[in-house]
Amino acid sequence: MELQSITEALEQLRRKADDIVPLFFTMDPQRDTLENNWTPNLGDSAAIVKWGERTMAKAIHSMIRVKEEDRSLNFYKRAFDLDIADRFEFDDFTLVYLRNSEADFEVEFTINHEQAEPYSHGSGYGHLGVAVDNVDEEHARFKHLGFEPTNVKEFHRDGLLLAKFFFVQDPDGYKIEVLQKHGRYR
Repeated sequence: MELQSITEALEQLRRKADDIVPLFFTMDPQRDTLENNWTPNLGDSAAIVKWGERTMAKAIHSMIRVKEEDRSLNFYKRAFDLDIADRFEFDDFTLVYLRNSEADFEVEFTINHEQAEPYSHGSGYGHLGVAVDNVDEEHARFKHLGFEPTNVKEFHRDGLLLAKFFFVQDPDGYKIEVLQKHGRYR
């Protein structure tokens, strides 16, 4: 039976390697056949999972709307060393993706070409969070750059440091939390 052959082949792969490429199949009981529904892109590391684990969603970007692209690019470069990874211009808007070598998570700018007024964040927006090696040095650097960071704060829980951080706002008023790499914040 075809299903038994595939099961045996997958078991052999599991024994030979810790990481395998998952394949997803459906069984048609009427015809006793299998159909391959999806084979991941082998170049996509997120598509490769450990045997027995299911593929989980991976956070890849957070989008913010910016009014003045150059001003925002300058801020994110100087503050977080983010560079343009991709840029896509459309008739009414432009998408710009920023990242640095520390992570593959990106900040996506949406620039609406006809936007004249500053954006309103409403009551739903929270903040972006970034982790740094030395929050005190970054705080001093941000002050030197004229970014007006809030004071450095520490949160303790059960007598232990949970988080050490400060906030800064980008040119469009989005809040960014800058956290010391520690504990769960890495």
